Amino acid sequence: MMEGIMAKASMLLELANNSQVAHAVTQASGTPGMPWWAWPLILFVTTFAMGIVAVMAGVGGGVLFVPIVGSFFPFNLDFVRGAGLIVALAGALAAGPGLLKANLANLRLALPVALIASIFSIVGAFLGLALPDNILQICLGITITLIAVLFIFSKNSEFPKVGQPDGVSRALKINGSYYEPTAGRPVDWTIWRTPQGFLLFIFIGTVAGMFGLGAGWANVPVLNLLMGAPLKIAVGSSKFLLSITDTSAAWIYLNQGAVLPIIAVPSVLGIMLGSLVGVRLLAGAKPKIVRNMVIIMLLFAGIRSLIKGLGWG
Repeated sequence: MMEGIMAKASMLLELANNSQVAHAVTQASGTPGMPWWAWPLILFVTTFAMGIVAVMAGVGGGVLFVPIVGSFFPFNLDFVRGAGLIVALAGALAAGPGLLKANLANLRLALPVALIASIFSIVGAFLGLALPDNILQICLGITITLIAVLFIFSKNSEFPKVGQPDGVSRALKINGSYYEPTAGRPVDWTIWRTPQGFLLFIFIGTVAGMFGLGAGWANVPVLNLLMGAPLKIAVGSSKFLLSITDTSAAWIYLNQGAVLPIIAVPSVLGIMLGSLVGVRLLAGAKPKIVRNMVIIMLLFAGIRSLIKGLGWG
C-alpha cells in the first residue's frame, strides 16, 4: 500500500511542482489547443451553479463537486478529490463561527465525533491515494449512487424523540439548550445511541477522506435520526465538525501534491459566490423540486463514474 502511495505521490508532485501547471491542465483535457484559462473558467461557472443549487437543496457543495467534476472534467481524480476537500472545508470554516455564536453547534457533541472522523479520514485519504484510478471511479460511482438513495429515503426530524440517554452521552455530558424562534422558547436536548453513532462515524470519516466528499450528507442523518439531536443542532454541529475532519484529510492531499491551485481556487470562489446567490434565492425556491434535481444529478454523476471506472465510455 505504501509503495502505491509513494508512486502516486511522486507523479502528483511532479505535476504540481511543474512551472507549466497550465500546460498540465490543457494536456489532461486532450485539447492542447485550448487556452490555459478555459478549463478553470468553465470550472468556476460550473461550481457557481453548484453553490446556488446546494444552498437551495440544503446540501453541502462538496457532495456535488467531486462526482460532477470527476466525471465530466478532464482532471486527474486525485486533484479533484483534493479540491473537493478544500471546497467543503471553505464552506465549513465560513459557517462555523456564526453557528457557535448562535449556540447551534455544540462542542460536546461535535468534538468526540470529529476526533473519530478525523482519524479515519486520514486513513481514507491514504487509501484513496494508493488505489488505481479505475477502482476509485467505480467505488465513487457506487458511493454517490448510495448517497442519492439516502437522500430519497431519509426524512429528517426537527425534534426527534429521544429515549433514556446512554452511559457514553451521560459521561461526556452531551446535552444542551438553544432558543427556537418558531416555538418562542428554549429547547433542551440530549442524545442517545452514542456508541452506534461513533461506529458509523468511522465509516463516514473513511469515505470523506477517500473521495474528498466532505461528510455533511451523512453527518446530519446520523446525528439527527440515529442519535436524536434536534435538526438545527445536527446541521450546525455537522458544519463545525467538517472544519476539523476535512482539515485532517486535506492535509494529506496537500502534502502529497494533490491540491492544484488552478483547480482549487476557481472551485472555492465559484461555490462561495454561488452560495451567496443561493441564499438570496432560497426564499422563493421550492425545496422539494431543487432536492429532486440534486438527486437526479447525483444519480447521473454516480452512474457516469461507474461507466468511466469500468471502461465502458
